[in-house]
Amino acid sequence: MDEHRTKSRHDVVKAGTIEFDGGIVTCVIRDLSDGGAGLDVVSSADIPDRFTLVLRTDCLHFPCHVAWREDSRIGVIFD
Repeated sequence: MDEHRTKSRHDVVKAGTIEFDGGIVTCVIRDLSDGGAGLDVVSSADIPDRFTLVLRTDCLHFPCHVAWREDSRIGVIFD
């Protein structure tokens, strides 16, 4: 995969939730930067293009949108 990030990422393993109208999906945050994140999910099919990413342990909320998706992985950009 070609690298398109403009900010450096940091590998992490953090619990998170994807929150949107009518739903909450748990995820694992695998990489994080000032501009976005890489998320592991069970399935990316039912996750909308825009949602709030919540880092539960840090009590942080990031409105974001999907930059790319694969079966069980999503790349997001923070709004």
